[in-house]
Formats: sequence, C-alpha cells, structure tokens
Amino acid sequence: MDIIHYLLEPLAFDFMQRALIAAVATGIVCAILSCFLVLKGWSLMGDAISHAVLPGIVLAYLAGVPLMFGAFGSGIFCAAATGYIKDNCRVKEDTVMGIVYSGMFALGLVMFSRVDSDQHLTHILFGNVLGITHAELTQTLVISLLVSVIILVKRRDLMLYCFDPAQAKVLGLSVKLLHYGLLCLLALAIVASLQAVGVILVIAMLISPGITAFQLCRSFDRMLIVATLVSVFSCIAGTLVSFYIDAATGPCIVIIQAIIFLVVQMKVSYKRRRQSLQAKRSALL
Repeated sequence: MDIIHYLLEPLAFDFMQRALIAAVATGIVCAILSCFLVLKGWSLMGDAISHAVLPGIVLAYLAGVPLMFGAFGSGIFCAAATGYIKDNCRVKEDTVMGIVYSGMFALGLVMFSRVDSDQHLTHILFGNVLGITHAELTQTLVISLLVSVIILVKRRDLMLYCFDPAQAKVLGLSVKLLHYGLLCLLALAIVASLQAVGVILVIAMLISPGITAFQLCRSFDRMLIVATLVSVFSCIAGTLVSFYIDAATGPCIVIIQAIIFLVVQMKVSYKRRRQSLQAKRSALL
C-alpha cells in the first residue's frame, strides 16, 4: 500500500499530471526515432541538431512567433548546411557536424545573452517539464503523435534506407527524400522534447532507448517495442523521482535510462563471456 501511495500521490497535482503526459509522449517519439538513429549511425547528427536549435529559438522570440517554428527551422538549416559542406569539401561528415553545431550553439548563447527575454536559459538547455502549460502540452502531444505515426507508417522504407541505402535505391525508393524526411522528423522530435529535457539532454533520449533495445533484440520490430517500453518506464520513473527528491526532471530521466543501459550491457557481456567459456570447454572435451 505504501508503494501505491507513493506512486499515486504526485498525480493529485495538476502540474504532475501534465508533466507525466508530456514526458511519456516525448519518450515514445524519441524511443521510436532512436532505433533508426542507432541503425543509421546518426548519434552525432541528433546531437548537432539539438544544439543548433538555440539560435532559432532566440529569433522566434524576437519575431513574436511560436518558439517551435524557430527551433525547427534552425534544426533543418543545420542539417542542410552540414550536407552542403560535406558535399563540397574533403572534410569528413562527423567533423563538419562538430563545427556546424558547436558554431550555431555558440551563436545561440551569444544571441540569448544579448536579448532580454522571459525565457530562462536553464529551462531551454535542460528542460522544465514540471512547468509545462496546457498550450505547450498540446503542442508536444500533436508533434509527438504526428512524428510517431509517420515513422511507423514508413518504418519499412526508413529501415531499409538506414540499413542499406544502395539497396533502397535499387528498389526504387527516393533515398534523398528519405534522408531529408528523417532529418525533418528528427528536428520535430527535438522540438517536441525541448520542454521535457531541453536541447542538451535530448540527445540521450534519442540514443539510450535504441541502443539498449539493440543489445536485447534480434528483430527491428521487437527493437521498437523494447525501446519504447524502456523509454516510457524511464520517463515515468524519472518524473516521480524528481518530484520526491526535488531535482530537475530531465536529468533524472536521463540518469535512469543510463542505469538501464549499463545493467543491460553488463547482463549481455556476462552472457557472452559465459557462452565463450562454454564453447572453449566443449572444444577441449
């Protein structure tokens, strides 16, 4: 009864109800997308876009438009700039992404420091899901639902593109459309996650569930399910933990995801080591 009491007590507060709904919605869309990012090897791309949205947020505030439009536009600009520079110079893609995203992030910090706004830099960088409003919650739910539906409907094409772009092109799929479509979905997912975990910690939510599920699953569909379950559990547990220890919600969610990954990794490593020893013993016999 005490455990049930501790689980249900936070739900008596409206802000906790909104926080849990926003965290779960964000966790689901990030988990689904993380499977494709892990398969494609785009961990750094997610990091780049998440940091690059800061200048767009500042410009959107100055223009008096919703921050999501500025963040989305800035993220797409970062992805397009990275692709253009990579295609027109001999520098490798990971180096280009490092230059572009660090430059745009620094630009955003300078712009933010020069603009007198009611936005708190800590909330932008690390999220403030406990302070989410009804309007922001609606925005998060709509974006999360849209991105999740598009990914699930086109998951076969996206999976083939991430696994083998050459084969996807042979089968008649538009590789360029899938490439930029996935980048747009990534930018939208980051926009949906800003309120929950901010621009810095969102990369963890875009990688941890997918890499955890990758260690456990042999099929991609099962990987999607396991990643979603891991992410949802982390979001709920992290939000409840942050309520009781009076800590930031985003970091609590990310810490729990990291703990789950470490536990899974140790279990997988132990299993492989045991199988290796058994194989050696069988060979000796």
